[in-house]
Amino acid sequence: MAFYQITKTQKLTASINEVWSFIASPANLKEITPGNMGFNVTSNNGSEKMYPGMIIIYKVSPLLGIKLNWITEITHIKEYEYFVDEQRIGPYSMWHHEHKIEPVDGGVLMTDKVTYKPPFGFIGAIANALIIKIRLKQIFDYRSIALESRFGSSSVT
Repeated sequence: MAFYQITKTQKLTASINEVWSFIASPANLKEITPGNMGFNVTSNNGSEKMYPGMIIIYKVSPLLGIKLNWITEITHIKEYEYFVDEQRIGPYSMWHHEHKIEPVDGGVLMTDKVTYKPPFGFIGAIANALIIKIRLKQIFDYRSIALESRFGSSSVT
């Protein structure tokens, strides 16, 4: 079945050091995730700085209040530029999330790019059209607002 991609770009009025320090800590994920997702980091490394190979375990309720374990691995990091998390166990058949930051005039340009494949083949494709794509957009819109509140921002896309 098909793969899908969502890209969200935002300018934050903060230094590259401030933004990197915030996004490189799993403990900060809850702050930028909608409360109705019941998101909690349950692995013992939630307050550590990310490193390649780091496994992060979450509890999350993406739909209908159903609690799921979601396990991701930090597969790539270039400090102050990007990191990648990939799902190892969770609700998707495939999940690859790139977090990029770059200095620009007046702050930092932050780009999130998620490539994903819903489970269940054709049923997953229908679910993506009706629910998943919309829900992911809501999550990234929330994230933009939370980051704007923390750092100041001018939305790009």
